[in-house]
Amino acid sequence: MNDILANLMTEQPNDKTTDIDSLSSAEIMQLINNEDRLVAECIQGLIPQIARAADYIVYAFRTGGRLFYVGAGTSGRIGILDASECPPTYGTPPSMVQGLIAGGFRAVKDPVEGAEDSLELGAQDIDECAVTDKDVVVGIAASGRTPYVLGAMKRAGELGAVVIGLCNNTGTPMAGVGKLTIEAVVGPEVVMGSTRMKSGSAQKMILNMLTTTAMIRIGKVYRNLMVDLNPSNEKLVYRAKRIIELATHASEEQIEAAFTLAEGHVKTAIIMILSDVDAGEARRRLAKADGFVREALQ
Repeated sequence: MNDILANLMTEQPNDKTTDIDSLSSAEIMQLINNEDRLVAECIQGLIPQIARAADYIVYAFRTGGRLFYVGAGTSGRIGILDASECPPTYGTPPSMVQGLIAGGFRAVKDPVEGAEDSLELGAQDIDECAVTDKDVVVGIAASGRTPYVLGAMKRAGELGAVVIGLCNNTGTPMAGVGKLTIEAVVGPEVVMGSTRMKSGSAQKMILNMLTTTAMIRIGKVYRNLMVDLNPSNEKLVYRAKRIIELATHASEEQIEAAFTLAEGHVKTAIIMILSDVDAGEARRRLAKADGFVREALQ
């Protein structure tokens, strides 16, 4: 038995769920829900560290850098999920936030045997992405010791990138790598070692906080509206026009006209309506304000 793994918090049995296999569906779910409530409480105490990580990401975005999430298994999939949702939600180029997973994109669906055990593969993926000192690399591993993730983090650090760790244990090898390590210790899982549960939920919540905060701070949100979304399908076109309505209280006719003249760019349409200017002037004001709607309206 691997004594190091056996001592990890994420590998401990949960004393509160030892009889879970004898319970009804509702009783099982109540236990799961009780444990899930602990996740938000844990994260609340980590906000200063998460905010520091977000500040590094904001600086990277403002200076032409990118954000990379690196993980294996569940952690890798969660990183890819967060990264893939940034372009439609905030109109970012796909290269701006990227998720890397041990074994490549095939591993999103199917396990790739041995991929997570290779330091070299992690370093290789970082090299293939041409990571530089402008970028931020967030390594994600519930155990805090996944070789693929550590290899990627160490290589990114050698290249000058800001390296951040996110794990669900304390005192792990990850803690010695990078600028800071966020240790979201949520306790033993309902089913021992099933880190797709509380640990995965904590990781997803933290990644949500990182990208949402960063996008707000680089001007992708006006008030609490996602004004840089990409209206790439019927639902998002409807949402875009709804956002313009909420921001301006304009008539349907005004919104349709502005949306068309702005070529579907929500920020431009909002400035056109609220400042009573044409699309060209709205774009000029927006550019002068570095993309911040609130500043462009002043």
